[in-house]
Amino acid sequence: MRTARITLALLAAVTLTSCGAKVSDAPDDKQGKASGGHYPVTIENCGVKTTYDKAPRRVVTNDVGIAEIMFALGLEDHMAGYVAPDYRTSRDDKGAAPWKSGYDKVKWLSKKEINKELVLDAKADLVFAGWSYGFGEGNGFTPDALKKLGVGSYVLTESCHNSSTGTSRGVMPPLEALYTDLETLGKIFDVEDRARRLIADFKKKVADAQASVPRDGSAPRVFLYDDGKDKPLTAGAFAGPHDIITKAGGDHVMKDLKDSWVTVGWESVVERDPEVIVINNYGNVGAEEKKKFLMSYPPLANVSAVKNDRVFVLDYVDLVESPRNPAAVAALAEYLNGVRKG
Repeated sequence: MRTARITLALLAAVTLTSCGAKVSDAPDDKQGKASGGHYPVTIENCGVKTTYDKAPRRVVTNDVGIAEIMFALGLEDHMAGYVAPDYRTSRDDKGAAPWKSGYDKVKWLSKKEINKELVLDAKADLVFAGWSYGFGEGNGFTPDALKKLGVGSYVLTESCHNSSTGTSRGVMPPLEALYTDLETLGKIFDVEDRARRLIADFKKKVADAQASVPRDGSAPRVFLYDDGKDKPLTAGAFAGPHDIITKAGGDHVMKDLKDSWVTVGWESVVERDPEVIVINNYGNVGAEEKKKFLMSYPPLANVSAVKNDRVFVLDYVDLVESPRNPAAVAALAEYLNGVRKG
């Protein structure tokens, strides 16, 4: 059954007509404006230019931050559903999640890994995912593979590969990646005014948080702990936590890593002696269990953050590229201001 479904999709896939998208060499979207309408519009995403003759109508997203970008832009009616694990955020369990109406309105397609059959079953015309956020060469779920099925793709800018041969990710600062996606999606879906308002609101929230940071030059050293016991998974310069930490007035101790999410050795953490550890709260191992491990792990015993019990928790969707990033900057800034006061 699956083979027949994919075969039919391949026969139909001459161009990405289902969402009116095609690869284009057009330099910009002025050709559409000249005719008096919004479309066609040409955008660039991770170095690839694509022209849309109309807005996609059946978008499938992968991961929570990506779904919430769509919700923030008011694009629920353009979605066929979202794929996400069963741990959106701890705040969701309390019924206080931002864009809760989006989750209520849009179909939750799967709590497992996104795949081609799920996309075809949903009759998707566009998949919005990212490298290591659904897309992966190893699993064969790539924009090129979807194109062969007649399905378009939009790649999360935070996850863009920064070379044609490597797997490292990141082409711009994390918050700039968020603003870029909002602006670009605004063009694709003809909601540019809403995108501009969101970007302006988010920039103001970040600026307000920065204004609260003392100008005495002090910047607590901060390490982001995602998971891992033998070796920790953390954030490099191109993952959301970098901008969240630095805009909040902290010194990101892994800022020299030119990648997004990376694994390091504990010895490098000890050497950089963070004064604050931010825990990424998600998955089967929650923040409390992660904190217990950090506080009892012998190699970290003399690390300042552990000695002084300075651990701050943010949820997964606060830390990956999402419209919650600016609020995370504000929350961490408040905490770090308290650390400075002792």
